[in-house]
Order: sequence, then structure tokens, then C-alpha cells
Amino acid sequence: MSAGRFGAGAVGVGLMGYGVWLLVGTGSARDVVLWLAGSLLAHDAVVAPLVLGVGLLVGAVPARGVVRGALVVAGAVTLVALPVLLAPRPRANPSVLPLPYERNWLVVVGVVVGCAGALVAVRWLRRRAHPRRR
Repeated sequence: MSAGRFGAGAVGVGLMGYGVWLLVGTGSARDVVLWLAGSLLAHDAVVAPLVLGVGLLVGAVPARGVVRGALVVAGAVTLVALPVLLAPRPRANPSVLPLPYERNWLVVVGVVVGCAGALVAVRWLRRRAHPRRR
């Protein structure tokens, strides 16, 4: 093992120890355990079955690679935007989240869908214009 990897591992272990020290010191261990249990339950009861179901449906699509890629990107964007999208309304201080996040999220997902659709269309047109010789 190289010295750089060992050093990075030592820093990581040190940071985890510091996190545990902060967790125990603040007395919020119960809240963290509840959050972790809730996230595991949400993953196993909602996210995993949803991803498996969508994966089965996408398996029948002719351009499944492009569709899978678009779903991964849209899912990642949604996961990052979820805290802002689910922020409570109305806000006492509108300057905390001043932008139209819902609209912007829809625009980004729309661009992802549009790019995926354009890629599928270009591939389809190329196949029609240059059929394979058999």
C-alpha cells in the first residue's frame, strides 16, 4: 500500500472518529439513528421497488441504453434538488430560497428528456439512411 493511500485512509478514519465524537457530544445520536432507520426503510420500501419496476419496463424499450442514461441523470438531478423542492411553504424569509426551483428543476429534466429524445431520433434517422447490408 502506498503512503498516499495510507495517509488518505488515516485522514478518513480520523474524520469518522471526529464525527462520532461530535455525535456523542451533542446528544443527537437518537435523531441520527431514527433518520438512518427511516432512510433504510424508505429505500427498501419505496426506492428499490420503484427502480426495479422501472428497470423492467425500460428493458422492453428499443433505445433502452439512452433511456436508462436519461433516467439516471434525471434521478440524480431530482435527488440533489429534493430538499429544496420539498422545503416548507410559505417561507417567512423569501430570500432564503429566492429562485423558482420547481420551474428550474422542470427545465433541467426537460432538457435531459429532450437530449435523450434527440439522440434516439438521430440514431433512428442514421439507421434508416444507411441500412446494414446483409
